Amino acid sequence: MNRTIARLTMRGLLSPRRLMLLSLIPLVLLAVAGLLRGLAEGLEIDTATTILSSLAIGTVLPLIALICGTGAIATEIDDGSVVYLLAKPIGRPTIVLTKYLVALFGTILLAVVPTAIAAFILAGADKGIVLGFTASALVGALGYSALFLLLGVVTRHAVVVGLLYVLIWESLVGGAVPGAQALSIQQWSLSIGEKIAADGLIASAVSLPVGASLLTAVALFGLYFAVQRLRSLTLAGEQ
Repeated sequence: MNRTIARLTMRGLLSPRRLMLLSLIPLVLLAVAGLLRGLAEGLEIDTATTILSSLAIGTVLPLIALICGTGAIATEIDDGSVVYLLAKPIGRPTIVLTKYLVALFGTILLAVVPTAIAAFILAGADKGIVLGFTASALVGALGYSALFLLLGVVTRHAVVVGLLYVLIWESLVGGAVPGAQALSIQQWSLSIGEKIAADGLIASAVSLPVGASLLTAVALFGLYFAVQRLRSLTLAGEQ
């Protein structure tokens, strides 16, 4: 990890003004959780887990990861400033890993932590729900951050492509077509929480070994191809 790259990326990605705007997304989650807890005495546990699965893991987490993952590098590629970075004697894996860790930090701060708080508000500390959804959000952040960082490197329309993936594949297709759920980062993430929480409280379409394996593969391959893409950008610039 390169501290200078990390500091500059953090400054651009999580500046005070940008942080305030990004905070509006998890604040919606916390507001919904607080409102439901205040209005519905004795909130059913199934209702709480459904809201957390769909709103926290299915919406807030991928949106924050999309903004942080693409924002960590896509802006530099769009405005051409990445050329100055690539001209430095810094290995491409170091650049990608540093930006990935910064994007991951932003996602943890703005999605994983609010998910844990919302889970506690809705379900309390019993039956492993808080720990289950926190773990699901954390491993989901690992996969989403790598995927969206890769999109930021390979296409100038990373946000649009990422939104299409989240809204169409994850939400629409993955929520309605049983077979497509096996190819959903959301479902892979929930497989971790399903194992941690009490039986039947968190549901996933895939088993824990499958979910963990696919999440690991997405994270590793996303980072690997991001490195290769940066190398090709360097070659194109030299030519």
